[in-house]
Amino acid sequence: MNIVPSRRQVLGTLAGGALAALALRDTADATPTAPGAYTPPAPRTWLSLDSGWRFQKGDVTGADAPGFNDGAWSAISVPHTWNAVDGADGGGNYYRGIGWYRRHVTVPAELAGKMLFLQFAGANQVADVWVNGTHLGQHQGGYSRFRFGVTTALTPGQDAVIAVRVTNAANPDIAPLSADYTFQGGIYRNVSLYAVDKLAVQLLDYAGPGIYLRQRAVTAASATVDVTAKIFNNNSTSRSVVVRAVITDTDGLIVADRSSAPQTIAADSGLDLPLTLTVANPRRWNGLADPYQYSANVEVRDAATGTVTDVVTEPLGLRSFSLDPATGFSLNGRHLGLHGVNLHQDRAVVGWAQSDADHAQDFALINELGATAIRMAHYQHDQKDYDLADATGVVVWAEVPLVNNTTDSAAFTASTENQLRELIRQNYNHPSIVFWSIGNEQSKDDTPTNTLLANLAALVTSEDPDRISTYANDLGNDAQVTGHADTTGFNKYYGWYGGSCNDLGPWADSLHQAEPKRTFAVSEYGAGANTAQHALNPSPPDPGGQFHPEEYQALLHEASWGQLAARPFVWGTFVWVMFDFASDSRDEGDQPGINDKGLVTRDRATCKDAYYWYKANWAATPTLYITSRRWTSRTDAATQIKVYSNAAEVTAVLNGTSLGTMSGTDHMFTWTGVTLRSGANTVTVSAAIDGVTHTDTVTWTLLTS
Repeated sequence: MNIVPSRRQVLGTLAGGALAALALRDTADATPTAPGAYTPPAPRTWLSLDSGWRFQKGDVTGADAPGFNDGAWSAISVPHTWNAVDGADGGGNYYRGIGWYRRHVTVPAELAGKMLFLQFAGANQVADVWVNGTHLGQHQGGYSRFRFGVTTALTPGQDAVIAVRVTNAANPDIAPLSADYTFQGGIYRNVSLYAVDKLAVQLLDYAGPGIYLRQRAVTAASATVDVTAKIFNNNSTSRSVVVRAVITDTDGLIVADRSSAPQTIAADSGLDLPLTLTVANPRRWNGLADPYQYSANVEVRDAATGTVTDVVTEPLGLRSFSLDPATGFSLNGRHLGLHGVNLHQDRAVVGWAQSDADHAQDFALINELGATAIRMAHYQHDQKDYDLADATGVVVWAEVPLVNNTTDSAAFTASTENQLRELIRQNYNHPSIVFWSIGNEQSKDDTPTNTLLANLAALVTSEDPDRISTYANDLGNDAQVTGHADTTGFNKYYGWYGGSCNDLGPWADSLHQAEPKRTFAVSEYGAGANTAQHALNPSPPDPGGQFHPEEYQALLHEASWGQLAARPFVWGTFVWVMFDFASDSRDEGDQPGINDKGLVTRDRATCKDAYYWYKANWAATPTLYITSRRWTSRTDAATQIKVYSNAAEVTAVLNGTSLGTMSGTDHMFTWTGVTLRSGANTVTVSAAIDGVTHTDTVTWTLLTS
């Protein structure tokens, strides 16, 4: 996990080989700034390498050589993808192949003697990295962070060249092999460099933080935290080390503090050092109500000199959770209905190359909706997403990128297990993550598939026995693929890919009655919608056709949520999907290359009617919303006015004439038998919510021949 900027030494951004900014901190021991207060030392240095890159699509002979002339290449910054446009225009023919990136860098001379690590937050799908012509290695898997040690390849004070060859070409040995989204290529997340002391927390433990915080016996009275620090001694001689763990609250006050006895670490070797701390009367991480986080600071101290050589700070949200087949999910001993959305890492114009501001906007929309949970489909997401979930109190289902098909080979199994291990270790300390998913919608229920899923479930238990393993299934209630994880999510598209939107509740009842001790969720449900297409109370459209009226999506979600809300034994429900996203092989809803099931358009410009249906049901903030508002040009005078609101009563006015006040408890208010006049028609609704009057207005124009 990236150390938060306020707690790391930042030298600045390296651009074009020059140091753009310099702000050095002394390596000093921790000194309390007030009684009981703690300010962690900052011996680490972090450098952003996002700017100053050159890019060329296609394979280029000799591009790994430091003297190669890349002057004709495109000047870019990362995050970057080469499929932002062709991956979302339809046809299924987007570029899947090789792209090259090159960048000059000069590490500040002040960092001589430090250990240097080059970090990529994500590159899809296979990345080979060179520094000054030396091949550092290859990383397989397009969604997890990876690091290379570059101490011998980079000389502080001297110019160096980083060259990266990335390919998103199909590879039978690497998951995912197929999926209903565009596999965008490139260095689509951030790149950075760490400089640390030779006696430090391990940075090459599957690119994890090297500090792992296991919670036990979390109650209102106390919480036990087992801290495991992976320490590495890169010196040529042995060292005696003391590790100190300090847990602080949001004011920086110490709530738990413990140090180890001195331990000897041989030269060029590592040591796992455990410490157990207890927090009395903890303020627990309690979802949206109170997503409180402590900080766990781990110091590495050279016992001979007393110098703090490294510090890592990780979030610590203390909480307990459980599943019950009758009552669903509980957080800190209290029932919490997990209702939320699926999230893809894609948006218009930039594709997968999202900025921190993009991620923040996504979460602002999700938080406005009132979602209590997010399924981060179908792969490991950027750290920013998990950080935002921690901070806002949203419970997370995290997932390994095993989708649809598998390859029955040792290489595929090893690669998938590695991606799952990276997912868990890199995100182990996030309090928002409760579920580790071992896959989504495997196309076969055969022996190789089930053997793989069994291995992945066992790996979750080995890596993290405290969280809940899950799986998203579409092969039926009794498929063998559902028998490996602790619980199961079902992807159910009643009313879209067959059946009726009223079938969801009876299906859930049937499964619950047949297997009353089984826990399960609805991991996907939804329908497509084009915000430019409209119809009054439409019949189910052809999901593969060109007409996806916004109103049908809303009708399906009205029916679906009504059924799910009445069944607390369904421990979680996840709308497919929060935002429209690129799926280049699709051609439907008059939007080639787009999966249009989002509650919000791909550019984040328009929240669809169904978004406000959920906001009226889920959010505590006032909601008053007239549906079909984008159906501004009409040809039929007969219509209805439908409003979503969390008010008790709503009043409607058409062209200055009151249509009356309606009351209700189902968040939906409908005036039928409404007749529009020729020309412009103004609809205004008003409601008092928490003592404040709110209004909403739309204008519909009735066209006449």
